[in-house]
Amino acid sequence: MTEKYIVSNPVMRLIARPQDANSRGDIFGGWLMGQMDLAGAIVAGVVAGTEIVTIAVNSMQFLKPVLVNDYIELFAEVLHVGTSSISTKIEVYVKRRQAMDQDWVKVAMSEIVYVAIAQIGKPCKVKHPELALKRNKDV
Repeated sequence: MTEKYIVSNPVMRLIARPQDANSRGDIFGGWLMGQMDLAGAIVAGVVAGTEIVTIAVNSMQFLKPVLVNDYIELFAEVLHVGTSSISTKIEVYVKRRQAMDQDWVKVAMSEIVYVAIAQIGKPCKVKHPELALKRNKDV
């Protein structure tokens, strides 16, 4: 399949916490990468219909810092469904708690690829590629 599936609602919502920050008060990039991997895995897992593993991070861009107490929303879309792989795009937006009247700010984006795996840990066929499209029509 080569269609582009888009999820228009946030996959995850979080608040940046002090324990995830460096000494300057910025959230660690590694923590944010982990959240992005989880957001992509949510949409990829629905499509896979089985266990999935992350096999590639094709791109990762940090555009602006995430600060302690920022509200975070992660959006994920399926870009491509292959025989056993699912490519996703994840975008992260924040609303600064100190400026709640301002718009959401895009702070990061990535493309992550997942593979559907069988119980023995080997790649298997994606079971529900149509669910990505169906989900997005329902949103």
